[in-house]
Amino acid sequence: MVTPITLALDWDLNTNHSGFVVAKAKNYYTNEELDLSLVSPGSEYTPPADLVRGGKATFGITPSETVLSSLTRNSPLKAIATLLEDDTSAIVTLKSSGLDRPSKLDGKIYASYAARYEGRIVQEIIRADNGEGNFTEATPAVMGIWDTLLKAKADATWIFTGWEGIDAQIKGVELNVFKLADYGIPYGYTPVLVALPETLREKPEVVRAFLRATSRGFQYAAEHPAEAAQYLLAATPEGMDKKLAVASQAVVSKHYLDAAGRWGHMRADRWDKFLDWLGEKGLLTSAMPSRTPVEGVSASLDDLRSGKAGEQIPRSSINSADLFTNEFLA
Repeated sequence: MVTPITLALDWDLNTNHSGFVVAKAKNYYTNEELDLSLVSPGSEYTPPADLVRGGKATFGITPSETVLSSLTRNSPLKAIATLLEDDTSAIVTLKSSGLDRPSKLDGKIYASYAARYEGRIVQEIIRADNGEGNFTEATPAVMGIWDTLLKAKADATWIFTGWEGIDAQIKGVELNVFKLADYGIPYGYTPVLVALPETLREKPEVVRAFLRATSRGFQYAAEHPAEAAQYLLAATPEGMDKKLAVASQAVVSKHYLDAAGRWGHMRADRWDKFLDWLGEKGLLTSAMPSRTPVEGVSASLDDLRSGKAGEQIPRSSINSADLFTNEFLA
């Protein structure tokens, strides 16, 4: 009997997702008796985590910070695989802006996804470069944030260099790139696959079958980037820039597998180092961010950056083993 499952994507289809597209096209899911549907967040951007919590998706794609944030919610999430072994994200500015150091972002506009730790991480990058960390955190429509930067309506934002960074190269737009590791931030895995703990308890064989098929898809994309780009192009009904897909795939395919040639596996020390850093900086706090905060319920992004972020969550109270597992990977 075929089991229907749904994956909530974190963005429109791109090369971070190629393994899923390849696995569908090559019937890897069908061979595991699974029928996978992919759901994009849409123009209004419904967070993948919300779709998983609401039972509208079996699995979701999120940054690791979303898993950390879920600890203070009634519906925690658990990471079951990482899509990329390496951090390909970065804070960027237009080279034409002259903002060639994080410290120059003081007093500037950062286009934010309004995530729980995002603005404070950007603040710490600025401070690590001897800036004050005072900037405006604007919240344009999520799916339009990249265009907001390209049109110089914001001074900086956070991107995946393997996708938006390649798009910028193709368009002849030069960027200043600030990698988190260069400023002492041991950033966690992103993006990761997440599921509800009850799904892992009640449907372990479905989870294993899903990850077996997905792993095969990413293994193929790692070994055959040109072919993977073609599968991605064919799976995008609204069309995708062929040059972008091919160039991006050539870059991103190098980041799917770990040193042992495995896809999806995560290390406890990487989770722990990121947690340690968040704890040391006082960023493990209870307040939930909101674009429309409610007194006593949620906090504004300005509140978070100014330290009005609720109660401190002791680092010692968080066990990385509660946040991720490699148990279901082949």
